[in-house]
Amino acid sequence: MKVFTTGQVAKICKVAPRTVSKWFDSGRLKGYRIPGSQDRRIPREYLIRFLKEHGMPLGDLEDEAMAKVLVVAQDQVLIENLKRELPLDRSFKLAVAASGFDAGIQAESFHPDCIIVDFSIGRTEALQICQNLRRNSEFTEVILIALLPDDGSSISFDRSSINETFKKPFDAALLAERLRTLIGAKKELV
Repeated sequence: MKVFTTGQVAKICKVAPRTVSKWFDSGRLKGYRIPGSQDRRIPREYLIRFLKEHGMPLGDLEDEAMAKVLVVAQDQVLIENLKRELPLDRSFKLAVAASGFDAGIQAESFHPDCIIVDFSIGRTEALQICQNLRRNSEFTEVILIALLPDDGSSISFDRSSINETFKKPFDAALLAERLRTLIGAKKELV
């Protein structure tokens, strides 16, 4: 468990250390005192919760506190459903790409924990996206989820690069819960 001093919290929040001490002493920022000392310590999860509750930016904590999900899709209904089920205030940050090219650019800059590829954009392009991501050493640990169309045809392809598949239509809440489980196993989401 990561623990911060008042000075470290002050740097993260861009405030004076005395301000952090006041937050702590008033009970707004949870933590503990070191026995036999006046020094305060704030556990990571309490700090993240405090920042979220007060609408403050997470700064350097964002990468470890937020689950980043990249959705490669053109289906606006699907995208809106996922945005509703994975709200920002619940530790999720969503980015959307409409094509393979856009997905590559987004993946490089966004550094997602999970990439959801909707095969409705085209089976060949979707497979190419999955294969290209797995070839890149930066994305070997990224969770890859394929959304397969339920058009009656059986799609046969090498699924070894994909962690999970969902057949459309599906319940967005179910996918959101699965993401919480998969990403939560990698990160300590608050």
